[in-house]
Amino acid sequence: MTGGVSAWPRCSEIADAAQDPREGSAPPAEQWLLIEHPGPWGRVPLTQSGIDPQVVGAASAWAARSNGRVLLIRRPGRSSRSMAGRRWFRVDSRPGRAAVRTGTVPDERALAAAMISAGERYDGPLHLVCTHGRHDTCCAVRGRPLVAALAAADPEATWECSHLGGCRFAATMLLLPHGFLFGGVPAPDAVTLTKQYDAGLLDPRWLRGRSCHPPAVQAAQHHARAATGAFGVDALGVRSVTRTGSSGWRVLLADPDCAVELVERRVDAGRPLTCAATAPGWMRVFDLVGVESVNRGG
Repeated sequence: MTGGVSAWPRCSEIADAAQDPREGSAPPAEQWLLIEHPGPWGRVPLTQSGIDPQVVGAASAWAARSNGRVLLIRRPGRSSRSMAGRRWFRVDSRPGRAAVRTGTVPDERALAAAMISAGERYDGPLHLVCTHGRHDTCCAVRGRPLVAALAAADPEATWECSHLGGCRFAATMLLLPHGFLFGGVPAPDAVTLTKQYDAGLLDPRWLRGRSCHPPAVQAAQHHARAATGAFGVDALGVRSVTRTGSSGWRVLLADPDCAVELVERRVDAGRPLTCAATAPGWMRVFDLVGVESVNRGG
């Protein structure tokens, strides 16, 4: 260690070199609650960022009953530290229900009531980039250039957010309302990627998966996109998911209709998977057996 800086590569650099598979790594969430909080954000953002305990309790209860995730958000550049009022978003990312509600409250304590209020419909997309450096250095180092590029192109849609998961895939990005997670997106490519999403298309190169689906479905959709060229945000809807044996999966998808066979493996990485980790971790990996077209009854 020299000058207080570790000589070891960061977790995202190691993951890039090892070509860790991204597919199937999106964190589970059917809904999202976004709370504007300018910072600073603690390592555990909701409970260690100075947020009113009543708000923390209400947000945690909402997440438990909604199969949801709570994120802190702020505008890039930290220009909102002395802001008046707090913005919130409540996002449903389930297929066929993708929608955003939003509102502004005068102070933090009013957020608890806002979580159960109807709010106003928000028709635009939301582009969130994790810049949560206290959770993992890679998120700040790689996330800030990415969010700056997005903010220059579309400041209304762009927010920094707290920990998304999968720090080794930094920079990590969440596109709402559909809940698509991306990882390792180079800053020069980010604006094109978000414009494609806003137009209803996905760039599969950095796609980790859609948060409302379990890992096996995320991986199945990844392989189906590669096989069929179906890149629409609503393509490849899930018809059924079946276990085959102790480690296999058969996922039937629609539009276009196809069946994906996968084998799930747990792989010991032999290294810590985040910059903060002190012990080796493990990865869930899905090996493709095959993709085949099927009739609607198949």
